[in-house]
Amino acid sequence: MFEGHLELNKISLPRTLLGTSPFIGAAQFGHRARLYQLDLYSNPENMLRIIRTSYDLGVRGIQLLPYPPVIQALEMAREEGMKIDVIGTVRPDQENEDIKLLNSLDAKVMLLHAMITDQGDWDFIAQNLDRIKEANAIAGLVTHRPFHTTSKLLESPVKDLFEVYMLPVNRLGYLMDCEQNLEKERTQLRDLVLELDKTIIGKKLLAAGIMTPQDAFEYLKTVDYVDMVAVGIASEKEAQETFGILSKK
Repeated sequence: MFEGHLELNKISLPRTLLGTSPFIGAAQFGHRARLYQLDLYSNPENMLRIIRTSYDLGVRGIQLLPYPPVIQALEMAREEGMKIDVIGTVRPDQENEDIKLLNSLDAKVMLLHAMITDQGDWDFIAQNLDRIKEANAIAGLVTHRPFHTTSKLLESPVKDLFEVYMLPVNRLGYLMDCEQNLEKERTQLRDLVLELDKTIIGKKLLAAGIMTPQDAFEYLKTVDYVDMVAVGIASEKEAQETFGILSKK
């Protein structure tokens, strides 16, 4: 379903990415966040095992949150000969440092974190999109508020300054700025995203583990605007279950 690569600006990008939110114990995972911090963030070797398993299942890209232990795991994987493309996130208050860091990792795409995008400071966003382009990477944005932010972007002065847009997509509307009428809102979001006309990376596909991979990917069959996916994985077993299903679509 998301096998292989797509081409953007004559650059080949893998359509399936290993997400790294579990690696840092992101807050969205609730009580599991602390467990992930202990098991993964504090143990780059465990992250490496997940990267290795994912790679063996055909995953050739990583959606990198550039925290030191995650970078360490990536570098160990590369030392083993894994050719992994980096689509990296530029974190708030560390924009200059992260752009330089991701450039050193040969990131093909750099995305401004949702906390930057969703604030809507267009001058600041434009400055950092320009910095990303100066680093010879494809520039993009991430949002945690796809309905609100996408409509604002359509009227913004940065509309034509980026090419990749990463947003949460799942059947439950979980971790999205939804109301109640999900069916109506799905249609509204689709229209907004198609009008924005960017290469779309879907994230939060499993709704932080609430949905099974099977359910998540069945829903994705009904979504026609997602070009790439990033799936956060917390164990080798999860990698086998998730990417094993995805490779069969």
